[in-house]
Amino acid sequence: MPDSPESPDTPRLPGAPIEPGAWVRHPGQPDWGAGQVQSAIGDRITVNFEHAGKVMVNAAHVTLDLLDGPPDP
Repeated sequence: MPDSPESPDTPRLPGAPIEPGAWVRHPGQPDWGAGQVQSAIGDRITVNFEHAGKVMVNAAHVTLDLLDGPPDP
């Protein structure tokens, strides 16, 4: 979503697409940290999280929070 005024705390709208390369957080797993979307095929979104590694998220059950970009170091 280029040109969208997202903030790090702004959740994406249900049904809004998440594309590879986007940075997200899992609202139910804050200890996983930020993650970068690796692939998004249908409801299956594969995310590489900072503290949990690669996780497949079912978007039919979880609405990931979209971030502006990578987390600050």
